[in-house]
Amino acid sequence: MSTERRNPRSVDIDLFPTERILKIINAEDAAIPAVVANAIPEIARVVDLAVEAIRAGGRVLYVGAGTSGRLAMLDATECPPTFSSPADWVQTVLAGGKKAIDKATEGDEDDREQATADLKAKKVAAGDLIIGIAASGKTPYTLAALEFARTLGAKTAAIVAVAGSPMARAADIAVCTPVGPEVITGSTRMKAGTAQKMVLNMISTATMIRLGMTYSNWMINVTMTNQKLRDRGMQILREILGLHDDELRKLVDRSGGNLKVAVVMGALSCDRKKAESLLKDNSGSLRKIVGHFGSGHE
Repeated sequence: MSTERRNPRSVDIDLFPTERILKIINAEDAAIPAVVANAIPEIARVVDLAVEAIRAGGRVLYVGAGTSGRLAMLDATECPPTFSSPADWVQTVLAGGKKAIDKATEGDEDDREQATADLKAKKVAAGDLIIGIAASGKTPYTLAALEFARTLGAKTAAIVAVAGSPMARAADIAVCTPVGPEVITGSTRMKAGTAQKMVLNMISTATMIRLGMTYSNWMINVTMTNQKLRDRGMQILREILGLHDDELRKLVDRSGGNLKVAVVMGALSCDRKKAESLLKDNSGSLRKIVGHFGSGHE
């Protein structure tokens, strides 16, 4: 496998000074965006399946072991605070469960039966999308999860670094990012992990955009739960509505702290009840209600 080959550009790296080591790592990382770019057609297909699943009441479940599973969990965990999306929209099934979050449990990645049991516990059904993540593309736990999901009629995708791997063959869609041999032989938390993080970011972000969880490129659903997020919310309102801070604070108070409600109230000069009604009738889509208001387009 390409992920296990020795990298000729990092031979004898343990003899080099720190700066040279870092330059080698950086040079290897520099090639990753182009590799991911080549996979965009397949990533787009995964996004479309994710949107279709969630709109129909299904879910997106990432499945992985080790680094792959922990990267997936990070991506899923960030969706609710970023987009105010329901927590069940994007979930993670991690080999080894909670104990594997902050402690390596390498043996769990070989447990095929546990993968099936974990998906059964999640009540996976035909309307769900199961995305398996593994650099090698052959991790037994993740491969078994994909195979079991398909028997249930669920759609499946695989994010792998090895073309033609068992997971790539088992999934409906294979997103392959062949980053080549790692700086440290076999350490796929490096280039392969970076590529996985990029792909996961693209899938979750594009899915939320397609589901109307942003307005233009603003985090319009951001939950203002701390000072940083409150400041961000005020900045978004300032850019959209063009009001002074005193007016914005009053608007936020009247809206109950809901950014979308505040935008509708400010853009249409209506009260909170009317704004909430419009959002409910339009599935929360600001585009349907205020069009291009404040988005920089006529």
